Parts: sequence; structure tokens; C-alpha cells
Amino acid sequence: MKSEPKLPFIFNSISELHKALGLPKPLHPLISLVDYGEVKADTAELEKGMVFNFYKISYKKNFSGKIKYGQSHYDFDEGGLSFFSPNQVITALEGEADYGGYTLLVHPDFILGHPLGQHIRNYGFFDYSVTEALYLSDKEKRVIMSIFENIETELESAIDQISQDVLISQIELLLNYSKRFYTRQFITRKTGSNDLLVRFESALSDYFDSDGPSLTGLPTVAQLASPLNVSPHYLSDMLRSVTGLNTQQHIHEKMIGKAKELLTITNLSISEIAYQLGFEHPQSFNRIFKKKMKVSPLDFRNSFN
Repeated sequence: MKSEPKLPFIFNSISELHKALGLPKPLHPLISLVDYGEVKADTAELEKGMVFNFYKISYKKNFSGKIKYGQSHYDFDEGGLSFFSPNQVITALEGEADYGGYTLLVHPDFILGHPLGQHIRNYGFFDYSVTEALYLSDKEKRVIMSIFENIETELESAIDQISQDVLISQIELLLNYSKRFYTRQFITRKTGSNDLLVRFESALSDYFDSDGPSLTGLPTVAQLASPLNVSPHYLSDMLRSVTGLNTQQHIHEKMIGKAKELLTITNLSISEIAYQLGFEHPQSFNRIFKKKMKVSPLDFRNSFN
């Protein structure tokens, strides 16, 4: 009889996680800064799978070996930041060594009713995979650690009416610096980014040269990201940083290029071209084409006759 696979450990509160890690109760029930060096419990079982119903921002250091992104290695090995939103399954990286560092835990209720609660998911790196962590230079590391220190100091102070605003401002500062540092990472790892761009463009061209569009429609961002071994948000953010266009815009650019080719070298009707490119309704194709080219598909074709 086969044994049933173990379900991930689910933590609904920060207090539950503290208890599982052998830590004292958190200073605040909705936000906590955990020092990995203070963890007392054996976490081997936990690392096989955990689900947190709160945000988790982790700074880890002293990894063994190199962490790979696609076919490329990260440019900094000292340590990095990873971001997790509620209800994501988290597992330890295979072969990961002992590490030190910090984890900031923030329950959604802590930022509920605050503008950050409305736009925190706009920080796309919360949807990156664990292998797309933010690797920090020494200067960047000092900036992040100073924010953690500010949060720790505030948590250790007496809670008053201003405490929540101060802590949320520090969280926003941490997220905005992280956004800046990710942009740096895309730029400084140009070899990896350019390799990913080449593979992405090749996959996109192959898709539009196949029967894919007519069978399943325009490709989705997730559909293109999966064979490249990156998350959809990471792919879009990398493309935007390197080319100025996100994944959806690249898809439309490639589709327009293919449409121009079909309009000029074939006798297919506008509707047939629309269906071949993955549009269920020709009107949608006409609208996107005209928005990009400033003329309708028919007028574009007529300009070549």
C-alpha cells in the first residue's frame, strides 16, 4: 500500500510559525522579524513544504555552490532576498547549506486599510520563483540591513498610535529599494538576460510559424515562460527592463509582424488571417492592428497594390 504524500504545513498566524521554529512569541501578532540564528527547532520536516497565510520577505546568506536562473548563474553569491505572498508553497532549495539572515513576516491584516494593502501585489517580485531571488551587492546589502534594523528597533519599542505607520513606511521603503535593485540585477546580468531574450524571441517566432495560434489562440505569458524555466512576472519585468516592452507587448509586436507578412504575400482574407493568428473575432484583430499601425489591415494591404 502506497503511503499518501505529506501535505505542506500550513501556518495561519505568525505566532504558529514562531512556535514551530522554537522561537518566543512575536513582539507584535501581525508583524515579526526573525533572526535565523535564533531558530531552535529542527526544521528538516518543515522545509519539505510550508504554506504561510502572510507575506514573507527573506534575506539569506552563505549559500553553498551557485544558484542557477535558467542556464545562467546569479552574479552575487553572498546572499539574496526572496519574496513570498500568502498561500504560496515554500520548500527549501535542494542542496542548500546552512545559512544566516532574517525573515520579515507581515500578516495582510497589518496593512489592511492602508494604501500598501491595495498595491502590494503590484510589486511583481512577490510572484517570482525562489530561483529568481534578488542578489545584493555589498552596498545594497547595507541598505536592506539598515531597514531591517529600523523595523527591529520599532518592534522593540512600546507600541503607540504611530507604530503601525512607522513600520508600514519601512516595509514600503524595503519594497521600493528592492524594485530598484531588481532593475540593477537585470542590467548587470546582461548575458543571462540577453540569452533569455534570444530564447524568448525564438520561442515566440516558432509559435507564430506553427499552427499554435489557430488551434489555441494567442500565446499567454505563462505559456511562454514555462519552457524558459522562469516565472511569468520575472519574464515580463526582465523584458521591460531590457527592451522597454513587457511580454504582452512583445506578443502583440510579433503578431503584428506576422500579420503584415500574411497581408502582403498571401491572398487570405482579413478574417482568415485573424483566425490564423489566434483571434476568435476578426474585429479584435482589426482593432489591435489599427491601434499599432494607424491603418486598418485592409488599408495596409491596399497600400501595397
